[in-house]
Amino acid sequence: MKPSVTAPAAGGESWLDDSKHLGEPHSGWRRRLFIIIFRSDTPAGKLFDVLLIVAILASVAAVIADSVDGISRRYGATLNAVEWLFTALFTVEYLARLLCVDRPWRYAKSFYGVVDLASILPSYLALLFPETALLMDVRILRLMRVFRIFKLTAYLAEYRRLGDALRASGRKILVFLSVVAMVVLIIGTLMYVVEGPEHGFTSIPISVYWAITTMTTVGYGDLVPKTDLGRLLASVIMMLGWGILAVPTGIVTAEMTAQQFRPRRSLHGPCAACGCSEHDEDAGFCKACGTPLSI
Repeated sequence: MKPSVTAPAAGGESWLDDSKHLGEPHSGWRRRLFIIIFRSDTPAGKLFDVLLIVAILASVAAVIADSVDGISRRYGATLNAVEWLFTALFTVEYLARLLCVDRPWRYAKSFYGVVDLASILPSYLALLFPETALLMDVRILRLMRVFRIFKLTAYLAEYRRLGDALRASGRKILVFLSVVAMVVLIIGTLMYVVEGPEHGFTSIPISVYWAITTMTTVGYGDLVPKTDLGRLLASVIMMLGWGILAVPTGIVTAEMTAQQFRPRRSLHGPCAACGCSEHDEDAGFCKACGTPLSI
C-alpha cells in the first residue's frame, strides 16, 4: 500500500525550514556538511543544532552581562574575548552554510540567511561604531531553529492559520486604526483647548500623546487634566479605551472562526478516477474512491 504523501503547505513552514529549496549537493564533502548543518533528522545534525543553540544562548548572555556596569568593569576583557570567539564561530558557520548549498544566494536572501548575517555584522560594525555592539542580541532570533529540532509541525500549522487570519483581517484593522487615530486627534485637540499650557498641555502633539496613553489604559500620570471639562473628556476617552482595545482581538477571532468553516486548501489536483477535489492537506489517497493522488 502506498504511504501517505505529505507536502508542505504553501507559505506555511517553508520560512522555518531553509533546506528545502537551497539545492542539496549530490555527493562529496559538501553533501556531508549539508546534512550536518541543515538536517536535524540525523544524530550529527541534531547534535549540531543543539550545540548551535547553546552557543547562541551563551553569546546573548555574554552581551547582556557586558551591559551591566559592575560586571563590565570587572570582566570586560574576558567578555570581549568571549564575544569575539563567538563571532568567529558564527562567521565560520555562516560561510559553511554558503559553501555547502548549491544556491548560496538563495540562502543569503532567506529568512535564516538574513538573520545569520545580522547576528555577526554588529561585532564587525562595533569596530567603527561602538554603540552597535548591543545589536548582537539579534542572535536570539536564531533560536527559531529549535522548531526544526523538535519537529513542531502541528504548531507550525497553527501559526500558519493565525498568520492567514491576520492577513485577512489586515484591511479591517487598518480602517479601525484610522478611526482610532482620528478620535485621538480630536480629543487631543479638545484637551489642548480646554486645559491649555498652564496645565501641561503645551501643544496638540503633547495632548495627543496624553490621549493615546489614556485610551490604551497605560496612564503614565505625567499629564493630568485639572478642569472639570478636562476630566469629563478624560472619562469619555477612558470608557472608549475599554471598548477599543477589544476590537482588533474580535476582528482576528472572527476571521479565525470563519476560516474553520471554509473549504480547506487542497494540495492535490482532482482525483483522476472520480473527480473529487475535497482532500485533506496530507492525503495520499482520494477520500471518495481510494485512488492514489498526485500533487
